[in-house]
Amino acid sequence: MTLQQETIDLADAVSETPSGLAEIAKRHLVMNFTPASKYRDDELPVFVRGEHCSVFDESGRRYFDGLAGLFCVQLGYTYGAEVGDAVREQLAALPYQTTWSVTHPPAALLAQKIAKLAPGDLNRVFFASGGGESNEAAIKLARQYQQTIGQGSRHKFIARRVAYHGTSFGAMSLNGMTAVRSMFEPLMSGVRHTHNTKRYRRPEGETPEQTTAFLLGELESLIVQEGPDTIAAIIMEPLQNAGGSLKPPTPEYFAGVRALCDKYGILMIADEVITGFGRLGRWFGSQHYDFQPDMIVFAKGIASAYMPLGGVIASDRIIETVLDGPVGMFNHALTYGGHPVACAAALKNLEIMEREGVVENVAELSPYLEERLTNVAQKHARIVGDFRGDGFHRSFELVTDHAAKRWEAEPISAGDFVGQHLNPALVEVGLICRVAIDAEGNPLVQVSPPLVMTRADIDELADLLDRAFTIASAGAGL
Repeated sequence: MTLQQETIDLADAVSETPSGLAEIAKRHLVMNFTPASKYRDDELPVFVRGEHCSVFDESGRRYFDGLAGLFCVQLGYTYGAEVGDAVREQLAALPYQTTWSVTHPPAALLAQKIAKLAPGDLNRVFFASGGGESNEAAIKLARQYQQTIGQGSRHKFIARRVAYHGTSFGAMSLNGMTAVRSMFEPLMSGVRHTHNTKRYRRPEGETPEQTTAFLLGELESLIVQEGPDTIAAIIMEPLQNAGGSLKPPTPEYFAGVRALCDKYGILMIADEVITGFGRLGRWFGSQHYDFQPDMIVFAKGIASAYMPLGGVIASDRIIETVLDGPVGMFNHALTYGGHPVACAAALKNLEIMEREGVVENVAELSPYLEERLTNVAQKHARIVGDFRGDGFHRSFELVTDHAAKRWEAEPISAGDFVGQHLNPALVEVGLICRVAIDAEGNPLVQVSPPLVMTRADIDELADLLDRAFTIASAGAGL
């Protein structure tokens, strides 16, 4: 599978661009995970404004943003002016200051706020600019902690297959997505991967409890095989994004992972870049699934992506140990870590989320979202093999052979169905979501909308998906 297949998205044909910005971008802008065709032949969308759960292109056409930007615009697109006022005030007062042996009000107050929201004794916050940087920091903190307690042999990390943790060197090493990492190998040594929690394609008749037992048994076997005294940390998303909204099979799964970490002296890192700040109906996904990590990695929703910000929330035990160690500090730094303007935006974002009951909204409406999208899956059972997820993060896995649980090349390949029919259908109905060919060769459709969705918005999202599936299936003769 090529990287292009792994990252197919909606932007395959949209509107005219009278400003010429599309042509400027094609000539000068190197875009994220964007295939060559977007620079040459395909239309390139130019979005110019947003409102609530929608964005608008240059021609004024509205698109329902079913992906919340990139799993991150928790507040939607209505609160920019209010957050902007906080940004403007901070720019006027103190546009920049480091957190190298000094601090400033936004960083200190935001760290305090995050500590109050985070579970257990996760009271210490290191700020970065995004998810990849935050995972890099978590890697270094785990390694330094283990060295400080005399466990310098613990340099390995365990992650899960198909998981995505970023594109920087260390974060990419954690990735279980071979298409993203293979061309840059060799990467950071000592990363091992275990099964993720996907139950579709597990043996027929296997219960969730049996799946949990298998996963925990495999994980412990890997720990023993590698040598417990060589493993620094295990990193997992509470709900794994890549692979399609993969939640734990039972509540005992993460409790079991926590018990294995305690048994073998391994740190447990929850990558909550996507699940943090409300997506599953709690402030953190680890709270939703009732487990206590040693660190939480966050980004995206902390500021609703209105400003770039991320970081690591660590336990008092980890930070105090590192501070009392031979180096006398966390031996890591970033110029923009704890940037005052980004922190001010995040403080205002959290204030709005609490004021508007955004996290509670997700908890209340998640059953209705599941109901409406389940109806869509059932209506299109001819091509929907599995519908799964949790909270405001859901995925459809598409197949043509239900017995084999795979998309067969005949009468149309997965890539051609996505490129020639599904993506154009999504454009036609005006819906943004993530469409990819997954690691097993099946089309995957993900929705992860803004957390401010109403029941009416859920109805619209479901109706748009229904129409897109209908158009694509008819066009492909399925």
